[in-house]
Amino acid sequence: MMTAQQLITKFDLTEHPEGGFYIETYRSNGIIHNTNLSDNFIGDRNYSTCIYFLLTSEKFSAFHKINQDEIWHFYKGATLQLHMISPDGIYSLVNIGNKIEDNEIPQFIVPAGYWFAAEVLSPNSYSFVGCTVSPGFDFNDFVLPERKVLIALFPTHSEIITKLTHH
Repeated sequence: MMTAQQLITKFDLTEHPEGGFYIETYRSNGIIHNTNLSDNFIGDRNYSTCIYFLLTSEKFSAFHKINQDEIWHFYKGATLQLHMISPDGIYSLVNIGNKIEDNEIPQFIVPAGYWFAAEVLSPNSYSFVGCTVSPGFDFNDFVLPERKVLIALFPTHSEIITKLTHH
């Protein structure tokens, strides 16, 4: 099995602000004009974007949210645990992986506006996944809050928020 560093090198992955490593692999040529998007968006967006995303047991993806649905696709490695908090404050989690007999799922959609974070549970391992976003991703849609801000919004989830935020 390839190591995380081999995947980082092979696919020229760089560090992502939320944690982990990524590279954009697709950005559609088609454009959705701002007048056809909800008020959550400022500016036009591509129809769709995709990235490769790698998390290690040492580098989690911190709680963040975007304005779009995000589809996670499992490719290789250890099970990825995805934590979500709905806008109404309901916490849920899902295990993304290819052990379908153990109730892991290879594909999952995080609804737009949900706060979400991800971690690799197995020590000394990684999860290599893809993420597809439509309308296409733009960092103007990305919110990476400070821990205290998210805890103020969802105090009943302070333990998981503390675990999966950087500051």
